Amino acid sequence: MTNNYELYKVFYWAAKTGSLTQAAKALYLTQPSVSHAIKQLEDSFGITLFYRNSKGVALTQEGAILYSYIEQSQILISLAEEKMAALKNLDSGELRIGGSDSLFKHYLLPYLEDFHQKHPGIRLHLNHGTTPEIIAFLKEGRIDLGVVRMPIGDSQLEVRESIQLQDCFVAGARYAELKDVVLSLDMLLQHPVILFSRNSRARMAITELFQSYGYTLKPEIEVGSVDLLIEFARKGLGISYVTREFVSKELEEGSLFEIQLDVRLPPSHVGLMIMRNMPLSSTASRFIELVR
Repeated sequence: MTNNYELYKVFYWAAKTGSLTQAAKALYLTQPSVSHAIKQLEDSFGITLFYRNSKGVALTQEGAILYSYIEQSQILISLAEEKMAALKNLDSGELRIGGSDSLFKHYLLPYLEDFHQKHPGIRLHLNHGTTPEIIAFLKEGRIDLGVVRMPIGDSQLEVRESIQLQDCFVAGARYAELKDVVLSLDMLLQHPVILFSRNSRARMAITELFQSYGYTLKPEIEVGSVDLLIEFARKGLGISYVTREFVSKELEEGSLFEIQLDVRLPPSHVGLMIMRNMPLSSTASRFIELVR
């Protein structure tokens, strides 16, 4: 049978309207084309589907059975078309992003707020984790994109957008005597250092930097969140290693100050990471555009 779907569509409209003329109008076809399509369908089944009456056409008993199935399929197809249009217009759907708590709060939050305001119908799913966990989420298809610290050496992944961040050591009022003093790494290590407890990219980078100068960086205190790194430094429990952009408010108001060192701390980069050669959902594409 040639293009079943088109024949079923003609059958549906003829049955729905009870008129070959009305079916032809609805489908932008000629009436002979509609009659021919119905004859093709009847011939393929070897069954009469319609009989003519004074008003037009009516379904036979067999035609009514076929219509009960075709009607359901047409409703589903219409719903599918509506859903696709909604997804295209970003009226519905979901956006799944993976990242660390600190990157969500200090970097992505304004973008997420903006996106949610523009597309309130899109559900946001935020998956928290370390960089290896985020990479695993991406490969398992559990998220659309991940926000991670660079570099990432994985040929399956592609970085779409990146920003530069600067990590630094900060302290509170208790260490006021260190303000405006340039410290050597040796002098810094004479004070308690507070680091992020998980094996983060930032921690690995600073540990390697100290090693390159012949020092072992052993933290006095380890904490599980960036918020605690900030709070402990403010309370005077030690000198915290944080991302400068995440403490801009505290540096501005003066509850924390940046420790000056005689060595340069290298900047780090944060990237929006996706699976290479995998089509992006319209929601993920729109979000990346917004971040740009």
